Amino acid sequence: MAGTWWNSAAFTHVLVALFGMGSWISVNCLWVELPVVVRVLPEGWSLPVYLSVLIAFGNIGPIAVTIMHHCAPGQLNERLVIHSIQVLAVVASIFLAIFWSQVATVAGEVRSVPYLLLTFVLALVCCTSNVTFLPFMFRYPPQYIRTFFVGQGLSALFPCVVALGQGVGKLECKLNNGTVQAHYLDENFPAQDFFWFLFVMLTISALCFMALTRREITEPASQETPEPEVVTTKENGEETHPLQNGGTLLSEDQVELEKATPVQTFWTPRNIYLLVLLGVSNALTNGVLPSVQSFSCLPYGTMTYHLSVVLGNIANPLACFVAMFVLCRSSVGLGFMSVAGGVFAAYLMALAVLSPCPPLLGSSAGVSFVVVSWIIFTGLFSYLKVVIGTLLHKAGHAALLWCGVFIQAGSLIGALSMFPLVSIYHIFAESEDCVDNCS
Repeated sequence: MAGTWWNSAAFTHVLVALFGMGSWISVNCLWVELPVVVRVLPEGWSLPVYLSVLIAFGNIGPIAVTIMHHCAPGQLNERLVIHSIQVLAVVASIFLAIFWSQVATVAGEVRSVPYLLLTFVLALVCCTSNVTFLPFMFRYPPQYIRTFFVGQGLSALFPCVVALGQGVGKLECKLNNGTVQAHYLDENFPAQDFFWFLFVMLTISALCFMALTRREITEPASQETPEPEVVTTKENGEETHPLQNGGTLLSEDQVELEKATPVQTFWTPRNIYLLVLLGVSNALTNGVLPSVQSFSCLPYGTMTYHLSVVLGNIANPLACFVAMFVLCRSSVGLGFMSVAGGVFAAYLMALAVLSPCPPLLGSSAGVSFVVVSWIIFTGLFSYLKVVIGTLLHKAGHAALLWCGVFIQAGSLIGALSMFPLVSIYHIFAESEDCVDNCS
């Protein structure tokens, strides 16, 4: 009985989702907890700028992995790299929970050296995961790629839910000496506990990866007795029961052979088109729009901001789950989907530019439009990323490597393009709490 659930497809999907969850949960936790730590650390509200720069430097990891794959095809042990960065992330999260508030004097100024150093380590791990976790998933049937992206969606959802329970950003408008002032409420638990939550999530992800590697050893032996085919295919090639394991797990020798085989037919117009769509979608969802989410939502109130963040992060794994049953394989359809997502992105960007006085301010319609726009924008591009990852899975191990590269490159370009606009030129104006910003 134990062997049945251990080797079941459903349990594999759970392991893959929790493994994928560990890819970006560290950076997501750091962003979510910023409203708490900025009130303690000496950098104050300039801390997001430091965080953006450190995440950009974290791209040293994927650059090194990509160069290794190019210079020595088939020589990089992905499993060892994943184990190493997961252990590094777990250890860094322990030190972050203990020393995050410690400071040191650097060049005559007080700096939060432990927090910044550990932020770089966690950013390095997250960035490197895009070019190691996805190629590792090549040995699994295509439907598990979709489960992996569901896990990546959970890496954004879980920290938001915990932050809501923590009470991040709650405030009251109080009358003080004839003026209304914002009074921020204390959190239900400190940042230290939140970082311990990060440690638990990273540990779970690492243990799930260990379980996946163990099952790779035991599963071939369990397949000595042929079993009935559990997945049938339609004429268009899509699985009729995508939640079940419709293919066999590739052996390590098969994976290594695929990695060492020169790729000659990958760079087709269709694959280039898919990679460009993937890069653009990640530039918007991971770089451009997150940089201005507060500007587009906060003029309508803190509740609007929290609803946009939480419901948008719910739309992410939900769209990935839908992709497990309905998979759009048409290039034209994917193009229309990206254009539709771009329309909502343009609307949200316009709201950010018009901050602190966007249209329909003070009305329920304005709140509804901005929340629904964030949900649809996130859902469409999340679905798009899952579909592209699934389609590229068929092109081989190198395709998933380039998939990770374009995800990371798009995210980096999006973040770097917004950094000077937000932090240097101050194109976007902040909305002050408890104040009529448009009178």
